[in-house]
Parts: sequence; structure tokens; C-alpha cells
Amino acid sequence: MKTVLRILLGAVAVLLVGCGGAGDQYYLLTAAGPAPTGGGMGIGVGPVTVAEYIDRSNMIFQTGPQKLEVAEGHHWAGDVRKSVASAMASNLGRELGTGNVRTYPWERDDELRYQVSLDIRQFHGTADGFALLEAGWRIYLLPGGQLVSAKSGTYREPQGRDGFEELAGAQSRALQRLAADIAKGMR
Repeated sequence: MKTVLRILLGAVAVLLVGCGGAGDQYYLLTAAGPAPTGGGMGIGVGPVTVAEYIDRSNMIFQTGPQKLEVAEGHHWAGDVRKSVASAMASNLGRELGTGNVRTYPWERDDELRYQVSLDIRQFHGTADGFALLEAGWRIYLLPGGQLVSAKSGTYREPQGRDGFEELAGAQSRALQRLAADIAKGMR
């Protein structure tokens, strides 16, 4: 009887594992390329805040003027805030030629020259084939935290073709454009 019960429980476990999210897909935000290695000007990226509708694992599409849809089965491969911070750190490192870039939280401000905080207000796909990014950023001089600059921008990046992987690529390119604008304030 115990052997039959073990076989039945094993079969149920296999079925549950096989049914749970087999069709789910996961996508990455990527940087333009690796940041330089070694030292250079110290930059801290973060904290990053995101609008509430973005703060989820699922990708989002705007399908009407006031309508957003959650893409079931299509997820970010990690926390959106951390993924944005990581991609931005690499992009800023490339833009400014430094390998000394950290993401929030870091241990000591005195090892950094600048801190960049980000507010991601919009970050989704659109029905007309674009990735939309609206962000505000503040650059602080460290240590001390003196505000150097506060700006915002909106970026529309074409997807090229349909698909969630293409959307993740377009959103990554929008983050690259944002990093280029932020870097102008630190040169």
C-alpha cells in the first residue's frame, strides 16, 4: 500500500510541476555592452523608484488611451527596479568610461563622486509598436548630497517587429538613451 501511495504522490508531483508555468517566458533588460573594468570616476545608481503599475513581474502594454494590459506569461527575469539599476549602471559606466559604478545601496558615499536617483514613471509597450519610457532623474555630488541637476525625459523606441523579446530590447535601448542624457550632466 505504501508503494502505491508513493507512486501516486510522485505522479501527482510530476503533473503539478509540468503544469505550473510551462509556457511562461522571461526577459532581460540589457546594457549597450559591458562597462569598462577597473577604476575611474565613482558613480552610484539608485535608488530607483517605479510607478505602481510597473512594479510587477509581468510586462505591460498600453492598448488604449487609458487602458493597460498585463502580459500574462511574459515576465521580467528579476525585480524591475534592480534590473533598471543594473542596466543603467553598465550604460553609465560605458558612457563615462568608468568601471567604478555601484547600485544602491552601497556602503560608503566617500568612494563615489556622483549619485543618480531615478523615478521611472512609464515603462511599457504601446499598441503602435514602441517601447515607452518616461523618467525623472536627479544627480547629486557626493559625499554630501548636493543636488547638481534634476531633469526628466520621455523616450519612444521602435520595436522593429512584434514580440515580447523585441519589446525588452526596445526598452533596453530606451534605457541606453536615458543613460546618455544623464551622462551629459556628469561630464
